[in-house]
Amino acid sequence: MDGNLGSINVPLWIMAVVSILEALLLIGIGVGGFLMYRRVMQLVNDLEARQIAPLREKVDAILGDVKSVSARVSQQTERVDHAISGTMGRVDETAEKMKSTVRDKVNYAAGVVRGVRAAVVSLLHTDHRPEPPATAAGRL
Repeated sequence: MDGNLGSINVPLWIMAVVSILEALLLIGIGVGGFLMYRRVMQLVNDLEARQIAPLREKVDAILGDVKSVSARVSQQTERVDHAISGTMGRVDETAEKMKSTVRDKVNYAAGVVRGVRAAVVSLLHTDHRPEPPATAAGRL
């Protein structure tokens, strides 16, 4: 049995050494991956601080300006709408007053014309006396 045990020990030692080397390799890969991750995150943070943060500040400033301009436009739109509504109300009121005034003056002028016409007709018809209506017997 001594021969069998010795022949089995060598492959076991080889497998143990290979397992230890694999474990060391995995630990090295893990440490390398962590270092690479840390460098990439540092690069991303640096890029964000140098490039993205100033752009974000500019975009925020632009958005603030747009917001204030849109608020002003909204306010001015409300003012213009109110002014137009008031003006339209006054125009409608003035148009009604004008219609009423013109109607009154036209009625007055029509009354004067009717009166003059009635006077002219009465003057023209005073010279002529109306003929008595003809009877049916007189016509035959």
